[in-house]
Amino acid sequence: MSDMELEGVTVLPGAPYPLGATWDGEGTNFALFSQYGTNVTLCLFDDGSDLEQQCALTEVTAHVWHGYIPGIGPGQRYGFRVDGPYSPEQSHRFNPAKLLIDPYAKALAGEVDWRAPVFGYPLTGDPDADLSADSGDSGWGMPKGVVIDPAFDWGDTEAPGTPLHRSVIYEMHVKGFTELHPDIEPDLRGAYAGVAHPAAIEHFQRLGITAVELLPVHAFLNDKHLADKGLTNYWGYNTINFFSPDARYSSSGDGGGQVREFKEMVKGLHEAGIEVILDVVYNHTAEGNRLGPTLSFRGIDNFGYYRLMKDNMRYYMDYTGTGNTLNARHPQTLQLIMDSLRYWVLEMHVDGFRFDLASALARELYDVDRLSAFFDIIHQDPVLSQVKLIAEPWDVGEGGYQVGMFPVLWAEWNGKYRDAVRGFWRGDERHAAEIAYRLTGSSDLYQHDGRRPYASINFVTAHDGFTLADLVSYQEKHNEGNGENNHDGSDDNFSMNFGHEGPTGDPRINELRIRQQRTLLATLLLSQGVPMINAGDELGRTQQGNNNAYAQDNEISWVDWDLNEREQGLVEFTQRLIALRNDHPSLRRPKFFQGRKIRGSDIRDLTWLGPDGTEMSDDQWDVEWMRTLGMQLAGGTLDVIDEQGIPLVDDTLLMLLNAHDDVVPFTMPESPGVLVEGRETSRALEQGELAWESLIDSSDPTIEAGKIMLKPGDPFALQGRTLALFRWCPSIREDEAIGNRQ
Repeated sequence: MSDMELEGVTVLPGAPYPLGATWDGEGTNFALFSQYGTNVTLCLFDDGSDLEQQCALTEVTAHVWHGYIPGIGPGQRYGFRVDGPYSPEQSHRFNPAKLLIDPYAKALAGEVDWRAPVFGYPLTGDPDADLSADSGDSGWGMPKGVVIDPAFDWGDTEAPGTPLHRSVIYEMHVKGFTELHPDIEPDLRGAYAGVAHPAAIEHFQRLGITAVELLPVHAFLNDKHLADKGLTNYWGYNTINFFSPDARYSSSGDGGGQVREFKEMVKGLHEAGIEVILDVVYNHTAEGNRLGPTLSFRGIDNFGYYRLMKDNMRYYMDYTGTGNTLNARHPQTLQLIMDSLRYWVLEMHVDGFRFDLASALARELYDVDRLSAFFDIIHQDPVLSQVKLIAEPWDVGEGGYQVGMFPVLWAEWNGKYRDAVRGFWRGDERHAAEIAYRLTGSSDLYQHDGRRPYASINFVTAHDGFTLADLVSYQEKHNEGNGENNHDGSDDNFSMNFGHEGPTGDPRINELRIRQQRTLLATLLLSQGVPMINAGDELGRTQQGNNNAYAQDNEISWVDWDLNEREQGLVEFTQRLIALRNDHPSLRRPKFFQGRKIRGSDIRDLTWLGPDGTEMSDDQWDVEWMRTLGMQLAGGTLDVIDEQGIPLVDDTLLMLLNAHDDVVPFTMPESPGVLVEGRETSRALEQGELAWESLIDSSDPTIEAGKIMLKPGDPFALQGRTLALFRWCPSIREDEAIGNRQ
């Protein structure tokens, strides 16, 4: 086709790939997929103006409309209008009166103005109103795509590459973590730059975490129903674009600077040895159900991008509880997801992803299919198969709870770990085997298909639910501030208030609560698998009993850095726990325990003990009131090697748990012996140094390593609601260690 002149803009044929807006130094190529659209118009906007210059894209290759415009470069704002049939019952909702966001835009400027006619149908209140198209022009109230300059100097910064079994993940909100931090400059608070600020990095490094998992940073929508209530979609699980970092978290504005600032954040964190994992929401978009706005995908290719009811394509299939489900079965939608994931790895240098409601992505027809195209493509992708892949293994549809059912390469948020640990320490009567499985990496869920303990992402609390402090302070949720009459949020929290709902001046209750917090943190950080800490739990953060603070962009959700002595002590206790985990390979094994003797010796890699210090019987496992037990982890040269092929060496460790309210005398077990270079030795017996040395005790954070020394057969007063960790002394001499402890 020949060149075309339109109002002073020269449109050349361009290329169908890559999709989106691509600047080459001299001009910009625009490409948009629309299989059923009949006309596509590119709309260009000057800065600060809603006046648009329209350019028809008339070149079409394999359903991709494309054109190249010389002279167009970084900072140019743009959108699309797509014409075609408006026939909802046949799946199509084209409406050229509605300006549409490019699904491949790398940056977005502005936000949706709900006063604009952004709905594709007239808002008459008629339940059938969506069967007619609305003619109002939405351009003035819509975000615009921004052409970016992708150049960035990464220097010699490399990703930390921390193996998953050595990872400690810190789930956090970009704004919430930094907004109140007194040592971060006010103009950087709430921003990507704030996350990479030296004060933030100092906290990460002091704790010892290896990765931050950021709540959604893809450009998202503040829902109309929340805006009408004066609330905000704080969490961001309402994506409207899968390539653009949300400009709300940019101290550099929304003209493309948000992309550079995000990269600078990643670079700074990588230089500090900290990985970046993104919480991503590819299961649905912000356009909602048939009565939602027309912002992007719906007006570009509704049939391709969304799962529609087979018998009446006017309606959307909803496995997410948000009104729609992205159609991961369609080749173009699958390409969109894969292109987005690769973009964030290759261009933005992130280290992995946590997939929100991942079961929705796996649905082929009506059932979750672990062999769906989504998994197949990721597994064969040379880029994505090498990053951290974490699933939230459920959605809201029938059969959507799939904990333990995702394929190899995938780790999962282990909801069964959360419930078992909460229930055990609350004092619920349940089989001891449940907590035993969770402490040892949940082999009942992950071992059957060849996965490892690090397939289990262990958590006690997360963004969704009570904070750790609230878990031990509230029996019921208190979500009145969300404007839904306290009907939202889970009613099944396994929480406990210790006799008073909410804050109290009772010192006895407060002491029980802080002990319970330490015990839960100790359980989390000393369990096999990968621990995930909810940001602020180590600081005693409260949400005042709100267990669904998705709409609370205020002090309810933000991390409070003004710590009292008790909260400062909790930070220090958390540091000690992570340091213990790092120092002892037995606490982060890359393989499951076998529960059998090692290499023909008399030493077992794992032994379960009752309060009398002897091995638990089968009958004890079946007792529902069994709330006191010991877990002995064999030391010496472990029967596993690390990723470099080096045998791991550690002390013999003894973990004692007492979920009763009262003290339980625990008899310290006999000498376990150790195994070094395949030979059993009991040097401690020979040298007369028969001692179990304390490492940590959640009932008393002042107990330092070695403060308590007990001989085999000695009784130990294991306090109520307490986890205590001991090691067998003496430890292996350095000249006998054939591996390393790192």
